[in-house]
Amino acid sequence: MQVNFNNHKKTNLIKFAYKNENDNPFFKANAGEILANPSENFILLGLGEREKLNQEIFQKAIYDLTKKAIKLDLNELSFEKENIDIENEEFLSQVIEAVSLGSYNFDHYKEEKCGKIENINFPEDLDAENSNAIEQQLTVLDSQAFARDLVNLRSNEIYPETLAQHVKERFADKNVNVKVYDEEQIRELGLTAYLEVAKGSDNPPRFIVIEYLNGPQEQKPILFVGKGITYDSGGYSIKPSNGMKTMNADMGGAGTVIGALDAISSNQLKVNVVAIVAACENSISGSSYKPGDIIKARNGKTIEVDNTDAEGRITLADAVNYAATEYDPEFIIDLATLTGACLVALAETYTGAVTNNQETFEKLLAAAKISNEKIWQLPNDDTIRKYNESEVADVKNSGGRLGGTITAGQFIENFIEEKPWVHLDIAGTAYLSKPQGLYEKGATGIHVKTLYNLAKKYSK
Repeated sequence: MQVNFNNHKKTNLIKFAYKNENDNPFFKANAGEILANPSENFILLGLGEREKLNQEIFQKAIYDLTKKAIKLDLNELSFEKENIDIENEEFLSQVIEAVSLGSYNFDHYKEEKCGKIENINFPEDLDAENSNAIEQQLTVLDSQAFARDLVNLRSNEIYPETLAQHVKERFADKNVNVKVYDEEQIRELGLTAYLEVAKGSDNPPRFIVIEYLNGPQEQKPILFVGKGITYDSGGYSIKPSNGMKTMNADMGGAGTVIGALDAISSNQLKVNVVAIVAACENSISGSSYKPGDIIKARNGKTIEVDNTDAEGRITLADAVNYAATEYDPEFIIDLATLTGACLVALAETYTGAVTNNQETFEKLLAAAKISNEKIWQLPNDDTIRKYNESEVADVKNSGGRLGGTITAGQFIENFIEEKPWVHLDIAGTAYLSKPQGLYEKGATGIHVKTLYNLAKKYSK
């Protein structure tokens, strides 16, 4: 998408209107209401009541406008900042984001492709010192779209080997070191719990490490770890058929950390960041791990397998331990589509968070608020931690139904070697069952922007 500043080019000019402030009897100007007048080359966009206008209402109206424009086969929109009491920089940023997200359509498997808005035009007087910020924003939005595509692709196309190939291709021309470890190398790294989950599939695992070390040499790296289950059948604790249909999205955490590293490296932030993905499938075969098995993790702890559908946290156990011990990180952020309990508690609106370090969490939360991505902190309580206790091993991989999102996070905490850490459960926010806000049904690329803005705070 191109952003242009040209006072003379007013193709499909958008005019903003407020409820009870316009004279058109056929147009009430409710928020998101659209009246197109092709003969006079302008479109009226309603914003509702002036005194109630906020960012959410404004961007949703622009998003709805974009969807409508695409249906009308338009590929260009022009905006003037009239009747809008928003600072110029915020106005540009909000419009660009809403149009970009409104233009996203996952049509990879369709013969007939969807259109998109290719150009946005603004008046020249809005261009003051904003061009660099706009280029950065467009890059981040493109990285978010890439993350969404990875998660939306189905498991017969995206599996560990092809995911690794996509990563290599995406970062080929960037200042990034991509390491991909095969099954034998994973064993040599001691990632034994991760291999237990992976061994039931004919598609072998791939351990993906993406290093972007563009900050000061003395700066400790930030570590992002994403759950990379490219398909989850539930294993022997098999999911119901309807529960399997969207399990291509169980790599939502992987998509986010890959997208975040893409945005960070593309904008050449002066910071040290590493992303880690333990990619595998959770399948059923004669070699699959089973309920009741006792397996050993990289740090030597033994795990009682209470439920093979609690597999993501087992792969993360080894992945976060590798992050903690190989890099001496400033902090670790892990992201995972981990628990149905998070959906029950926070729907598809909020990401759940568990942390061992309040200062780190507050920094992450600040970045999330800038990104307009919602996070809700859950308690990390010793009483709840007891649900993960095992009679036969060091820890059990499922604490049961009570406090399920918390106990899942607390399980991962056993493997971080007391490093500052935040766990983000994106089970509800990474993949929507129906459209919500500025996102259509399917993958959202949630927290690509949050992780980017967090890393930006550390950029020297």
